[in-house]
Amino acid sequence: MAISRGLAGRTVPEAADIISTVEFNHTGELLATGDKGGRVVIFQREPESKNAPHSQGEYDVYSTFQSHEPEFDYLKSLEIEEKINKIKWLPQQNAAHSLLSTNDKTIKLWKITERDKRPEGYNLKDEEGKLKDLSTVTSLQVPVLKPMDLMVEVSPRRVFANGHTYHINSISVNSDCETYMSADDLRINLWHLAITDRSFNIVDIKPANMEDLTEVITASEFHPHHCNLFVYSSSKGSLRLCDMRAAALCDKHSKLFEEPEDPSNRSFFSEIISSVSDVKFSHSGRYMLTRDYLTVKVWDLNMEARPIETYQVHDYLRSKLCSLYENDCIFDKFECAWNGSDSVIMTGAYNNFFRMFDRNTKRDVTLEASRESSKPRAVLKPRRVCVGGKRRRDDISVDSLDFTKKILHTAWHPAENIIAIAATNNLYIFQDKVNSEMH
Repeated sequence: MAISRGLAGRTVPEAADIISTVEFNHTGELLATGDKGGRVVIFQREPESKNAPHSQGEYDVYSTFQSHEPEFDYLKSLEIEEKINKIKWLPQQNAAHSLLSTNDKTIKLWKITERDKRPEGYNLKDEEGKLKDLSTVTSLQVPVLKPMDLMVEVSPRRVFANGHTYHINSISVNSDCETYMSADDLRINLWHLAITDRSFNIVDIKPANMEDLTEVITASEFHPHHCNLFVYSSSKGSLRLCDMRAAALCDKHSKLFEEPEDPSNRSFFSEIISSVSDVKFSHSGRYMLTRDYLTVKVWDLNMEARPIETYQVHDYLRSKLCSLYENDCIFDKFECAWNGSDSVIMTGAYNNFFRMFDRNTKRDVTLEASRESSKPRAVLKPRRVCVGGKRRRDDISVDSLDFTKKILHTAWHPAENIIAIAATNNLYIFQDKVNSEMH
């Protein structure tokens, strides 16, 4: 895929600056990132310039605000991190934009508005905004709106708290635009966007005795078109599709998607690497995309027995699982994304590599998000990891991969070939200027 790029990055690699989520809005004109310091940065796509009408607009910082602060739970003597776990945009209903952001415990609804005019000529207030003495008001005038520099205002609309005992790992807005759900390790709650003081528990997998616990919920998402359907994934590698029309409590799933394990591949790490870290419905709603530690899989909603497609992300790590377990990398939670037409899928890897798989041609490519390739209009070169034997000039050995550099969070523009890649504290925005095919 020939991609040129623009870069928006934070230069000081402090822990608080590490990007923890990336999300395009429904038009792709806005891109939000959340970080470990509880901040949300929104980028806006600039309009095409008149001098170069065919060039796409770059993304520039539109607004930055502090979404969450660190808290302390005195009942449990636990610190609650300010880190933003997920951001979800609400479909736009008017001139304002709205998004949900969440840390481990609290979900907040934010409204983003623009102001480029201010009223002048009040009858009862002076220029400083103070009330006039009514005895001095001898005539009436019509206030007028005067242009002013554009101001972006971000205001908190609602705070949804006290809904989760465990850490929130995902939120998903329903297609009815009225409700959303939030999931933690053991429960999924359904919220109404207008009601903050109560939620409805729709999934509860907590056993009566916690010693009987065998799996946890890792991710969940609403179906893009059917407001009654949602899916959640588990640490055992299974997907459960639930229908809210069948029962109020969706502990009994409608469909269970699970791939039978090959006994010959069984090892100490089998259960850890089969844990699903992300699940995404396709835009069409027909398929689901899941990511586990070594693979991405495409599932057909009409076929539960096995995935219809399996792609190896970094199979060369199979021999390294022992050391990856020792340095905790084996527990990294990689995300995955569809392109706008559901024909190409993307996910991250180590060494700031990210992978793309074309479902039609079955071709795949490994690309690198790095400062070296960050010049505007530079073309990204495919990278190759070699396991042993002969090495080509640009190949990188599996032993020299940097496991501290990992692409966990990625997002794809809903309509165009523009992707956002979070690499530690840098946000890379790559754009396909040539065509929409991988080659």
